[in-house]
Amino acid sequence: MNSHAPRQQPAAERPRRVLIVTAHPEPRSLTAALAGFAVERLRAAGHEVRVSDLYAMKWQASLGVDDFPEHPADARLEVLPAQGEATRAGRLAAELAAEQEKLRWADAVVFQFPLWWFSVPAILKGWIDRVLTFGFAHGPDVPPPYSEGALGGKRALLAVSVGARESAFDERGAHGPLAEVLFPLQHGVLWFTGMAALEPFAAYGTVGLAEEGFAAVAEVYGRRLDGLFTERPVPFRRLDGGDYGRDMRLREGVGRPGASGLALHTR
Repeated sequence: MNSHAPRQQPAAERPRRVLIVTAHPEPRSLTAALAGFAVERLRAAGHEVRVSDLYAMKWQASLGVDDFPEHPADARLEVLPAQGEATRAGRLAAELAAEQEKLRWADAVVFQFPLWWFSVPAILKGWIDRVLTFGFAHGPDVPPPYSEGALGGKRALLAVSVGARESAFDERGAHGPLAEVLFPLQHGVLWFTGMAALEPFAAYGTVGLAEEGFAAVAEVYGRRLDGLFTERPVPFRRLDGGDYGRDMRLREGVGRPGASGLALHTR
């Protein structure tokens, strides 16, 4: 796979900082290969890259009292207050603080994972649950959600490996449009925290993918990585932009004629 050498970005592109969060138990998997390709491509373009390989890190998926080392042993664990207090006081578990520091450092985040049961692997969901704490990624002391948010100014790309064929995820596909399958992540995690979500990248039909198939996927993926800082994000509506009322519902008359469902929340 080394034959797919990363291309240089145009010299005018200012080097940025990119965090890649990847999740697959097999280091020889397609997910791992694409993550490695992304690292090479982005570094060849002059960007700084850090990687959080969750399986290699033996990341703990489940949130629990160990996330808050100074939480009283006899006290009931109320997650949001505990997160907020530990975040403000700098008393989160060391691994959580380290991942939050990577997020502060990054200009963009690439999430590299296989689509399992129409979502992320449990270990990546655990990263979301444990790292995007109340008081850091959301909460009353940070900018409001669905706007610039706590992580505003950062870009995010979901890079997904899918076993099914692409036609199963089109408008008439049995699985539904991929943008709607990933809406809870694109809108409910990325945009909720202020990150500008790009259209997801998907590699379809990946079971038993041959070398020539990888070459085709890498070519398309490389172009998406080249546009990480220039591509137009998904135009989700801002909560503070006048489209929503105080009840967090779209105001009457807002939305494209004929639009319904999740499409109402994009401009």
